[in-house]
Amino acid sequence: MNIKTVISGSFGLFFWFHLFITLLSWVAPFLFTWYYLLPVYWAVMLQFALFNRCLMNKEHALGEDNNMTFYAHILELVGFQFKRENVKFFCRKLLYPFLTAITLIWQVFLGNEPLCF
Repeated sequence: MNIKTVISGSFGLFFWFHLFITLLSWVAPFLFTWYYLLPVYWAVMLQFALFNRCLMNKEHALGEDNNMTFYAHILELVGFQFKRENVKFFCRKLLYPFLTAITLIWQVFLGNEPLCF
């Protein structure tokens, strides 16, 4: 697979945007104030609760069948094999509450300022 295929072919713009915001969500507790992050993390959790899926997956043709998630898709692309239902449980039930807790602990309880705003 060449770089042109990766950038424009099977991995379109929405894939790269989804990957960017996914990776950003992991480092966001250190970059952005909790005033912004908590509503964003809660909105992500609310989408999982109401729609039982990630709404962005549809934009890059990632189906939700067989417990497929964006995280499972990425892990499989780089060669890791996990039970998809375990990955789905982690990213849909544990990850964003964990990121919320990290944000609050880092900024509110430990008093650290975010690096950006």
